[in-house]
Amino acid sequence: MKELQPINQNVLLELSEDSAEQKTAAGIIIPDSAKEKQEVGKVVAVSNIENAEIAPGDEVLYKKFSGTEIDFDGKKYLLVPYADILSKVVETESI
Repeated sequence: MKELQPINQNVLLELSEDSAEQKTAAGIIIPDSAKEKQEVGKVVAVSNIENAEIAPGDEVLYKKFSGTEIDFDGKKYLLVPYADILSKVVETESI
């Protein structure tokens, strides 16, 4: 079995695919190339980073236009520099 293991201070994120067809109010179909790129991904793997604040399984927000998209084994991934991770997405209880 093959897997991707990030190196050099990089983080591997799994991107969820939004397969739903999007249309404007007038019924015009928006092609994938015109859709805005999502900026949230699930951490799959982290390279050897000392005191990393994220771990596999975390959901994170990353910089717009960051990283390299990869198609591997039928899934979409994004390889981003650790410094481009802006925050973790966490669940909180409402008061």
